Amino acid sequence: MLLILLQFSVAVAMALAAPVAPQPLRLGAAWYPEQWTETQWEHDLQLMQDAHMNVVRVGEFAWSSLEPSEGRYELDWLDHAIALAARHHIAVVIGTPTDAPPAWLTAKYPDTLGMNADGQWRQHGERRQFNYASPRYRQLCALIVAQLARRFGHNPNVIGWQIGNEYSDESFDPATRVLFQQFLRDKYKTLDNLNHQWSTAYWSQTYTAWSQIPMKNSSENPGLLLEHRHFVTATWRSFQRAQIDVLRPLVLPSQFITTNIGGLGWSDNWDHYAITADLDLASWDDYVGQGHLDVPKNAMLNDFARGWKRQNFWVMETEPGSVNWAPVNNALWPGETRALAWQTIGHGADAVLYWQWRSALNGQEQYHGAIVGPDGEPLPIYAEIAQLGKDLELTRDALAGTSPHAEIAILHDYDSRWAIDFQPFTKLYDQEEVLLRFYEPLERLAALKGQAVDVIDPNVAPLDGYKLLVAPSLNVISAQLAAKLLAYVQQGGHLLLGPRSGMKDEYNSLNPQRQPGPLAEALGAKVEQYYALDKPVLLSNPDHPTEPVTKPGKLGTADTWAEQLSVTSPATGINLVYADPGGWLDGKPAMVSRAIGGGYLSYLGTLPDPKLLRTFLTLAAPEAPKLVYPGQDAIEVCNRDGASGPVSIYINHGPELVSVPLQHAMRNLLSSNAAPVSEVTLSPQGVAVLVPEPAK
Repeated sequence: MLLILLQFSVAVAMALAAPVAPQPLRLGAAWYPEQWTETQWEHDLQLMQDAHMNVVRVGEFAWSSLEPSEGRYELDWLDHAIALAARHHIAVVIGTPTDAPPAWLTAKYPDTLGMNADGQWRQHGERRQFNYASPRYRQLCALIVAQLARRFGHNPNVIGWQIGNEYSDESFDPATRVLFQQFLRDKYKTLDNLNHQWSTAYWSQTYTAWSQIPMKNSSENPGLLLEHRHFVTATWRSFQRAQIDVLRPLVLPSQFITTNIGGLGWSDNWDHYAITADLDLASWDDYVGQGHLDVPKNAMLNDFARGWKRQNFWVMETEPGSVNWAPVNNALWPGETRALAWQTIGHGADAVLYWQWRSALNGQEQYHGAIVGPDGEPLPIYAEIAQLGKDLELTRDALAGTSPHAEIAILHDYDSRWAIDFQPFTKLYDQEEVLLRFYEPLERLAALKGQAVDVIDPNVAPLDGYKLLVAPSLNVISAQLAAKLLAYVQQGGHLLLGPRSGMKDEYNSLNPQRQPGPLAEALGAKVEQYYALDKPVLLSNPDHPTEPVTKPGKLGTADTWAEQLSVTSPATGINLVYADPGGWLDGKPAMVSRAIGGGYLSYLGTLPDPKLLRTFLTLAAPEAPKLVYPGQDAIEVCNRDGASGPVSIYINHGPELVSVPLQHAMRNLLSSNAAPVSEVTLSPQGVAVLVPEPAK
């Protein structure tokens, strides 16, 4: 049945992202002219120009230089820096400096300081000591942002604005707690409703006044914890919105507004889909940290970032070879920094900016990687980044206006992530790794047909146009989401739900139906019990399968999590069973499927080993060609497409020279040989950017 369930044709995908006007790919760095005398700026910018850079980000930590004392603005230095950059053909993104308030501000207005979860007030000396909910802080932010917007909002060399920097720390001060209580009042209307949805009769948690409700981020009622994350998201979004509302009337429509999302993209203090909804484009900070590039994981994170707005994005920060915050701050291998940049471009990045241009003489990040040293002269990584600049000069026209397209999507939402994080049940259930286990084989299958994999929030993203949806850990399924997913299946889509799906409703309460909650009736099956596994169990075909997915017998193993399923409808088939002699799971269904309308709904209640899962997902796309060349595991293939045609990026992430046969004759835009080739040879960390040979 699995073959019938999951079959889909991997053809040319329809674009689901909003159309993006063609624009040049950008390469640049974070530049801090305020830290250096103006006599050194020309040398910096000339080195950037020589490296084919065409953008810098400035200003996001410069509040004390822009407003040395309250109401005294000094913007001329920034004007000079922007003008000098323009003479070197380098555009500018201005960061609003609201992530690092000056000492005079927090000293004069201590009510702008935030409080940590342990009740300690923050102090000046690091970053983010401010309270993101403070009305006074927001007023002071608006004043400096307005000054910048009036001065530079019509400067033709300013192409965009970044609000703050890497939103992260919420505040637990008494005033913010009052705002949280009002947030709950606005949503639930009555305490009776809140008490009902949170089941506060448990442990005598029932509230009789809004002021009784605490504000915590751990060890609390799951309903409260989920609402606190909603509050944090809404508060950061309104903090951001306040600056957007200042900027937009004062700046050119062509100047975009974004913010750079940190935490290696996977951070979950707040909902990235919601935060980016108000922005013109999404951007994130892509760092490796300790060790070397984890190719599948970083590919997934870039596709995740592209999914926030379902369009191309910027990498606003990435490491120039090393960082300073990892346990061991090793350097990337020669060529790896360039390969990392090409991977991000292959997955939808339209800009790559390094942090930082020049090593700071002092401060907490003295040891962080840089492109030039404190003397202003190039470090060894400069030559590699300059090579990347040459690459982009050769490929910019072909890549302009292109983006990845997908007919496969992985469903991911923050409510489900948070719900599992609050109560993981087993420390082995790492949600990023679970997502990656499904993503890796899907991404390779999609790449073989010139496509990508989207990672989208099913609550807000349109689902039509996808042939296959895979939902690992979709823990929270509301009645509204269930109806949307069921409509997708009835219209011919194929939905594979993974373990822990449908356990909770939108209030983080257990669904009164067994899993998958509001989809259990449509599935014709339910979860009888769930188990945290302390050792793997075997998986097998049913004893008498009507349509076996492979030959009868043991197929592989499952680990970490297992759910015992039962079938409630004769229309539902069993695809997998557990082989667990003497255990609770022995002979019980592990996966079931049902045809509904024009599509199929499937539930997989465990985590098959990677080889077995890869086999299932390969069977889901029988038309996908198989890679047959040696070294295939080291080769990553990324695809972008647009009005001018497809572009394929081949990257050899391995240590050996690899020759890759091509399905069609193609031209390598990075080669001095313009003739079409039938195979491409890639050195370790080598890159080829290929376009089809035009038909004659």
